[in-house]
Amino acid sequence: MPLETPARIVRELARRGYNAEREAVTLLAGAPDPALALDTAVETAPDDALRLTTTHVRSAIARVETDGAAAQSGADATSSPDTDPRSDGDTESPSPSAPSTPSPTDPPTDTPDSDPSVSTPTTPTTSGADAGDVPVETKGSNTGGSATGAAATPTPDTDPADHPKRDVDIAGDITGRSTGTGEYGDFVSVFRDRYEKLSGKLRGRVNHRPTSAVADMAGGSDVAMIGLVNDVRSSANGHWIVELEDTTGTFPCLVTKDRDIAGLVDELLLDECVAVEGTLSDDAGIVFVDALHFPDVPRTYRPSTADRHVQAALISDVHVGSQEFMADAWHRFADWLHTDEAEAVEYLLIAGDMVEGVGVYPNQDEELDIVDIYDQYHRFSEYLKEVPADLDIVMIPGNHDAVRLAEPQPGFDEELRNIMSAHDPRIVGNPATVTVEGVSILMYHGVSLDEVIAELPEEKASYDDPHRAMYHLLKKRHVAPKYGGHMRLAPEERDYLVIEDVPDVFHTGHVHKLGYGKYHNVLAVNSGCWQAQTAFQKSVNIDPDAGFAPIVDLDTLDLTVRKFA
Repeated sequence: MPLETPARIVRELARRGYNAEREAVTLLAGAPDPALALDTAVETAPDDALRLTTTHVRSAIARVETDGAAAQSGADATSSPDTDPRSDGDTESPSPSAPSTPSPTDPPTDTPDSDPSVSTPTTPTTSGADAGDVPVETKGSNTGGSATGAAATPTPDTDPADHPKRDVDIAGDITGRSTGTGEYGDFVSVFRDRYEKLSGKLRGRVNHRPTSAVADMAGGSDVAMIGLVNDVRSSANGHWIVELEDTTGTFPCLVTKDRDIAGLVDELLLDECVAVEGTLSDDAGIVFVDALHFPDVPRTYRPSTADRHVQAALISDVHVGSQEFMADAWHRFADWLHTDEAEAVEYLLIAGDMVEGVGVYPNQDEELDIVDIYDQYHRFSEYLKEVPADLDIVMIPGNHDAVRLAEPQPGFDEELRNIMSAHDPRIVGNPATVTVEGVSILMYHGVSLDEVIAELPEEKASYDDPHRAMYHLLKKRHVAPKYGGHMRLAPEERDYLVIEDVPDVFHTGHVHKLGYGKYHNVLAVNSGCWQAQTAFQKSVNIDPDAGFAPIVDLDTLDLTVRKFA
């Protein structure tokens, strides 16, 4: 098959064990004889090279042109007048054949009864905090609905190798910006920054007065306050006392059990920012609360979308190095990405835990397939090479990765970046906002989901419905509002965990459960994992959703969930 498109160039390079800079791919595709140029570039590549540079490819193309000109000159010198020698541009050279790509409906050789194309094209509901149940997966051949149906008939406008509209921008990355030393001043700075950012989102909704001013007001006055939740406790008669703190002091607020807002007290987490409206008691010592407000996502929020049909695969928790890593499911996923059905998938976003790590939980060494952390990353890199080389890949770390555990987490260090250099991924910190062709995607590994699920009532947040716990983080406009507990948080000059701008998509992992839905038009996705149940998970009653790949249409924000396990 002739190599007339950059996509085929990339696939042929991958078949031979190479990837290349994007400009290098473009040069190969535009060469007079792409197949010969590719052969020359590979044959002349250094023995230890895995990535062809633009400079090397230019040299290879120049060599092809020089050799062709020399051959033409020799032919002119020896041909008779009756001979009509062909120019180098007319000579047909054998082209390396593109690798065959299995159809996603073909059964894998190791598990003949399974079907890697299990999918449910889904448009999550938009009814707010009650929206978005976990999908029920059904096995069978599936073309993937309208989104993948469009991808199955690729046009020049959906060529993923060099589309001019490809665009990725990163914001909120702590990497290289961490200044925290753990001193008292760092803690003051991070909480002041949190208060200023989140109180600013509430000031337009209430006539806020600082606690020092409220303390000087007369009893019976109407008041409104904004503060961080310093304490929540119940009174002897079943009412709730919520103590708020701002930069001027603290003040107690009483929520009576007969109020409609009493149920909202169950949702409060320490250190989150809220606003209250109410009336001062006669002695001006407490506020009787009539209304409670969260920073929240506006109900009128309208997300941005891409202006062409393009898709992103959202995955997390690969856990290479674990005995339970599902290599076969990963192979099927990577193979599917090479098919025409996945032609529109141009982005792969991985939300942490590339590897299983070492010493993360008790007796973990008994469940490791690879005991050395660097060997785990080398193996992960090998698996990453299986996906198409023309994908734009973005990765953030998780709590199993070899970075600091305290959040925000900087991206991987230089040594690990060099190990995971396959396909030149963008490696950023946790959390980070990745804007892909105008669609903002907040990527957060999700350790704080454990805290949210533990603190909130089961009907409001559970491991079976992880997206509902994500709704509360959006409501609080902070990915890890509670300081302390099981969360490790690093004090910085700024609070990098505040959700300052509303994302169009919120992508997490960590809990190994699949869940998705829409909260005030923000698509929330927890993407499951690629690790079967470990002995430790069984001991704590975690039944993982493994081998799933949520695929989001960036032009509509519709979601299709594919199962490869």
